Amino acid sequence: MARRRCAIWSSLWICVWAAMLAPGVSSNAEAREAAKPSIDVRAGDLADAIADLSRSARVSIGSDGPLPRVQVGRLRGDMSVAQALSLLLAGTGYRARQVAQTAWRIERAPVAPPPAPALLAVATPAAAPQADPILVTATKQPLDLQSLPGAVALVDTLRLRAGAQALSSTPDIAARIDGLSLTALGPGRNHMFLRGVADSAFGGESQSTVAVVLDEARVTYAAPDPDLRLVDMKRVEVLKGPQGSLYGTGALGGIYRMVSNPANPNEASLEISGGGSLMTGGSSGYSASVVANLPIVDEAAGLRVVGYSVLEPGWINSGTGQDARRNGNSTRVSGFRALAGLVPTDGWRLDLTGMAQWLNSRDSRYTYRRGGYSRPDQLAEPHDNDLSHVATRLQGAIDTVEVMLSSAMTWHEVGDVFDATQGASGFGLGQPRTMNDRGRYRVWDTELRLLGEWRAMHWLVGLSRLDASQTLATSLVAEAANSLLLDRSRRDIHDTAAYANLTVPLGNRLSLSGGGRLFRSSIAEERSGSATATSTQERDRAGFTPELSLSWKPGNDGLFYVRYGSAFRQGAVRADGAALAGDELASVEAGWRQSLGPARIEATAWYSRWDHVQSDTLMPNSLIATEDAGDARILGAEASLALDLTAGWRVEVGANVTHAHLARNALGYELHDSRVPVVPDYTVRAALQRAYRVVGTPMLARLYLRYIGPAHMSFDPELDRGIGRYLESGIEGAMTLGRWQVGLSARNLFGGKGTMFGFGNPLRYRQSRQYIGQVPPTITLTASLGF
Repeated sequence: MARRRCAIWSSLWICVWAAMLAPGVSSNAEAREAAKPSIDVRAGDLADAIADLSRSARVSIGSDGPLPRVQVGRLRGDMSVAQALSLLLAGTGYRARQVAQTAWRIERAPVAPPPAPALLAVATPAAAPQADPILVTATKQPLDLQSLPGAVALVDTLRLRAGAQALSSTPDIAARIDGLSLTALGPGRNHMFLRGVADSAFGGESQSTVAVVLDEARVTYAAPDPDLRLVDMKRVEVLKGPQGSLYGTGALGGIYRMVSNPANPNEASLEISGGGSLMTGGSSGYSASVVANLPIVDEAAGLRVVGYSVLEPGWINSGTGQDARRNGNSTRVSGFRALAGLVPTDGWRLDLTGMAQWLNSRDSRYTYRRGGYSRPDQLAEPHDNDLSHVATRLQGAIDTVEVMLSSAMTWHEVGDVFDATQGASGFGLGQPRTMNDRGRYRVWDTELRLLGEWRAMHWLVGLSRLDASQTLATSLVAEAANSLLLDRSRRDIHDTAAYANLTVPLGNRLSLSGGGRLFRSSIAEERSGSATATSTQERDRAGFTPELSLSWKPGNDGLFYVRYGSAFRQGAVRADGAALAGDELASVEAGWRQSLGPARIEATAWYSRWDHVQSDTLMPNSLIATEDAGDARILGAEASLALDLTAGWRVEVGANVTHAHLARNALGYELHDSRVPVVPDYTVRAALQRAYRVVGTPMLARLYLRYIGPAHMSFDPELDRGIGRYLESGIEGAMTLGRWQVGLSARNLFGGKGTMFGFGNPLRYRQSRQYIGQVPPTITLTASLGF
């Protein structure tokens, strides 16, 4: 068995490195162009460029609603009006349709699902005055990345499939984004943090500091990350820094937004994928998915269906002899998504979405020895995370105003079981066996927004309503099936808000953008149980969260900006029944984004003031309660470089440095380490990639490394543990053969056993150290077939 795995590893290294070093084969086709009129359009805003083209070509060009705020370069040469419009609108999601001999209409282009075989093709772009703009939609208005005054990270999830990651998850995205941290408890258990805004490693009742959004709707409020598998997702957009002006309460760290592929009413397609995984020292796994798109009425109605199933290998062994459980922490994930797209009239579209995902882990992944894969015999600790979601979205244009109305409901259930044979005797229940945590969450998110232009200014206004509820219960179960309710809480949250944003150009290069959110938030909470104080609390809070930015574009390929953002989070209830006031965060950042030919550079520095930090802590009785930790200050910087070289080579590097510490201590005990928990002091990543062809076959190879610096677990010296200081690594390759796409990847190439996290069972945490190590080396092979 050992020789077979060694042979597999050796073959993988040889094949992928040979692929990366193989010479590329390309072909050139001569272009033959007929004589065309001379076009000369000045660089600037897309709307101004369209008006310039209309005047110079003496044609009429109208549009359905306002055009996206995109900066375009100068367009000059012999070409037709149709070719000029195609170049100007490339990548914007709009197209031009000729309605008369000298009249054109700009409208939204139908969204077509990208064909699988093209994912690995080496693009040879035709000559054009500029690259397609990258549009960011998490800002609630289509903004060109090169004009966006704020830090944002985009991950094209379709490209992840080229590396055998057809069912990518949140950790895959976090590995590519500087400043995004996870707690590493395992699938469906992790909490997400951005830019050092981490309230706790223990994950209690507090609202999440990062809002997880699917298309237009928030899907979580206080629950852990559901780890939605990114099957048939278009991309992930991460807005860094407080986003209270656009997204309301709780968005202290930023936004994690998944953008799904909509139903296409114009094209039928089918893609089937499958794969297998083999883990060193662990079990095997599999993955399977299907994506089907079916037009119902040509150009008027379509249906898109997605289904998937995954078995992730386990590697934790518990006990010995006949009662031993080998590789017990395997995880099974299954889900589906159905999307219907309707075009009732020209310029309007209605999208309906229904989805569900079921996640079940058989056991936890911590051990009691650093770098170990086994632990003494104890009861299994399974985890469930089930989510269902329905949503509707209507968008179109009334005259020159773009309208979007959305409403979504999410039901989320999370359950954990912990071995209670040790550490639970103080509750007074004889022979305790398990402690069960159950959480039920519901989020109803509704929004109406309008987007338009007035003279040279762009404006956005919206109304928002969010209703959320959560019921959490912790109980102890004994051998005789007796149970004891330790803690039960129910919380109802209602948030009503109006928000606006206005962008005003200050000359050709300067732009000022400002706005804010006027909100009223109410919360009602009831708590009871044998181990907690019985209390009833109702609180209302009204306020305003502003945002302001100033940007300067010295050219079409560069941007400097300064941004101020803020956010607010409702207060929780302490263990003694007292209510907390809630925490507020304000941040100032300065950034630079530049394209220099084949290179793209981005650098950002920020300072955040976080007052009345709500931190979830582990109490002496092993239950989790929320405390006001004091005031924190966060100073950080990020930088990244992506460089496209010749022959299909690409280099990516990135680094993040964060100094987040408690400047005012309100915890009532002396701090040994004032750093904010979980957040690593620094991270560094690098990747080397090559896309090429061999005998006409598109291929891709990628090697990546990421080092996570030191971090710690808690403010409380009795609970603190050191974590971090480990290296992540991987290598992957893929190729396209007609309709087939095959990928091979390997993770943890060097067999690292670093400590990613230091918490697993709250009842045993104070008695012994707990370690969650890196996932053992794993090889994955996938294949997909598209029609």
